[in-house]
Amino acid sequence: MKIGIYPGTFDPVTHGHTDIITRSLRVFDKVVVAVAPNPSKHPLFNLAERLAMVQLVMKDLDQVDVTPFDGLLVDYVERSGAHAIIRGLRAISDFEHEFQMALINRKLAKTVETVFLMPSEEYSYLSSTIIKEVARHGGNLTEFLHPEVARRLHDRIRSLKP
Repeated sequence: MKIGIYPGTFDPVTHGHTDIITRSLRVFDKVVVAVAPNPSKHPLFNLAERLAMVQLVMKDLDQVDVTPFDGLLVDYVERSGAHAIIRGLRAISDFEHEFQMALINRKLAKTVETVFLMPSEEYSYLSSTIIKEVARHGGNLTEFLHPEVARRLHDRIRSLKP
């Protein structure tokens, strides 16, 4: 069984993320969505909330597991028995950072490969950062997020306003 690990902060999980996860199942028998705490990104949602949102969105796909992880990604990949790291590339601007990460991961663990997938065209511009900005200004999120995730994001934004 070929297992791919799709790591990220998922703050919040977008249709772009779910597109990559779903398309990854064409290559892998199982995809593990590994949700990182990543405090350096100052997430709006805590780890448990982000895990719950990804689990909600992926609930109908038995081949997808959602788990937390911390520490070095390559260590997690090796411990889990996975075959590759899955990364999405939206634009050329993503490539340099992702290329560097893939090379350092290969240096740290020679058996860990990185597979890059491009999102479907309709999601190539999506990022959690952009979606949070739209939410901060009261924008409609139905094109970008699962309805329950959109509700949670709007609620969180409202709770932060003075």
